[in-house]
Amino acid sequence: MKIKVVLVLIIISFGLFSCEKDEDGKYADYLVAKPLKITKAEFKEGVDIIAPMPIDESGKIYSYENYIFINDKYKGVHVIDNTNPSSPKKIAFIKIAGNVDISVKDDYLYADSITDLMVLDISNIQNIKIINRLENVLRDNVVWPAADFYEYGEIDYENEMIIGWETVTERRLVEDYEERFGREIDVVFNMETDASSVGQGGSLARFKIVDDYLYAVDSHNINVFNIEDLGNPEDLEDVYAGFDIETIFNRGNYLFLGSMRGMYIYDITTPATPTFVSEFEHGTACDPVVVDGDYAYVTLRGGNECGATESGLFIVDISDIANPVLEKTYPLEGPYGLGIKDEKLFICDGAAGLKVYDKTDVADLKQLNHFKNIDTFDVIPLENQLLMVGDEVLYQYEYLNNNIKLISTLELN
Repeated sequence: MKIKVVLVLIIISFGLFSCEKDEDGKYADYLVAKPLKITKAEFKEGVDIIAPMPIDESGKIYSYENYIFINDKYKGVHVIDNTNPSSPKKIAFIKIAGNVDISVKDDYLYADSITDLMVLDISNIQNIKIINRLENVLRDNVVWPAADFYEYGEIDYENEMIIGWETVTERRLVEDYEERFGREIDVVFNMETDASSVGQGGSLARFKIVDDYLYAVDSHNINVFNIEDLGNPEDLEDVYAGFDIETIFNRGNYLFLGSMRGMYIYDITTPATPTFVSEFEHGTACDPVVVDGDYAYVTLRGGNECGATESGLFIVDISDIANPVLEKTYPLEGPYGLGIKDEKLFICDGAAGLKVYDKTDVADLKQLNHFKNIDTFDVIPLENQLLMVGDEVLYQYEYLNNNIKLISTLELN
């Protein structure tokens, strides 16, 4: 009996091996994007102020006065009282369907809700009020992820909306992947220098307030709003900016847009009509950017989702704003956000942790700290402390002369 069992197992194993051998070259692993949907009724009723709740997927981070706002991807914003950085407290959740970004000026919070722009009064943080909703002003705000296949499934466009995408790795026929590029994809979507108090976002932000204007980037455009009347933003004409726009950063009279193809620089001397100045191309990779002095610091994340095969830090000389030039590159594991405080450069290197550098000499960065065994996403360097979010945890660090020290953590889930 034992001999028969062993023989059967050998035959099965041989059959499986033969099957794999037959399929060799026919299949490969691909990134598949699948839509996240809600009903139009849920979307219209999808904004509310409720009690604190566990986070599902931590997204971008934003700081305003004594409060920290952390996006729960596509669901809303967690509000944290940070009056005492050693002991932050969750105090509320702003439920916003399809939300990924916010920005705040003088107690008015602006947030995206898929294609709508929401305006909330947060002057009394215990009694947040919804005061305005501009419909369909963020027309291309549902960002397409980098993927090999897009599966739309059954979508009832009369009653449903796409709020975002999730990506998974699946084994698919190579033949199907090759045929994909011969077909047209056709999908219809229904869709800090003045006296004001303006909050601060991280390097992954898509919203940016500069004086009386809110700039919100989507995959292709700079959406421009005049917010001189804070409660009643005026939707101005969009400015086409290219493809795969991911992030926005402001320095002086310039906007720096990070895309999967490069860094685009726009002049906002005339704030209502940003004008193209120059670009720095780096190939295809996920790309946030921050700027300090004569240099732009760009982290490129490679891998299947982002296109590039290698990850790293690009330091770009922008002393001639019309002609950005690559100054230096440094290898990294899989970076996301980054930030600068004086001569310190902070890089969230994904699962490789938080890395802190002395950037006095950009040609020879010196590593000051490396906080390992944490999954990092984005940072905000404030005047007195560093905020970082990653893996459903809020971290806060204290600046020291030559390094930084952890002062608190807050579990968000």
